[in-house]
Amino acid sequence: MLPKLNHRRALFVLTKIDEILSWEKQNETERDTRFVELGRYLCEVRAGQYWRVEQLASFDDFLARRFPESRRKAYYLMSIHEHLPPQARRELKQVGWTKGVELAKLARRDGQDFDCATWLHKAREMPRDQFKHEVEKELTGIDSEPAEIIYFKFYKSQIPVIEQAIETAGLMLGTDKSRGYCLEMICADFLAGANLDTGNSSVLLYSVQRLFNFLSGEERKAFLDYATEKAS
Repeated sequence: MLPKLNHRRALFVLTKIDEILSWEKQNETERDTRFVELGRYLCEVRAGQYWRVEQLASFDDFLARRFPESRRKAYYLMSIHEHLPPQARRELKQVGWTKGVELAKLARRDGQDFDCATWLHKAREMPRDQFKHEVEKELTGIDSEPAEIIYFKFYKSQIPVIEQAIETAGLMLGTDKSRGYCLEMICADFLAGANLDTGNSSVLLYSVQRLFNFLSGEERKAFLDYATEKAS
């Protein structure tokens, strides 16, 4: 049975959801803009050797204090201002630092031939992930499928087993395959085995299809010959 609809409570809850989503979007935009400023200030600290005010020995020491986990983001932020032409730097706050990093990659490659106006227009119009994909396609010449970075937290005792599994999968697939492909093969193999017992044929079929993609041309032919023979 359908629950009795409480219009007053429903409106309150829906409004709260919209408020939270709006707040998140606003804070994300503000963070993107402030990080653009951060990159500019970091460049000025290095150029003016402002780190000496804190009695530090070098700019690297300054970054190590401000970015104890990783200095990579600091160098990314600085690369935006180092490689982009003035026109692009003036509009960085509109496109944000993450798109600015992608623009810097193109500017570093093309130098004076960088088509600033065209790529700025794309940066303003496209969502972040789509723009990143567009830049990757331009740089590599390959229209690869969109990628996403996923983080896992492991205990130190778990790492040897995981590393060994990925290394073994790499030996099977070849050294040209990334660790992401290796992990996918391990997961596809697990799903294929698990669904033999559950009888979920759709998941099993998907797993086999993914495993098939990892085979070389000769191995695919041998597999198809075997499958044709079994089917007949």
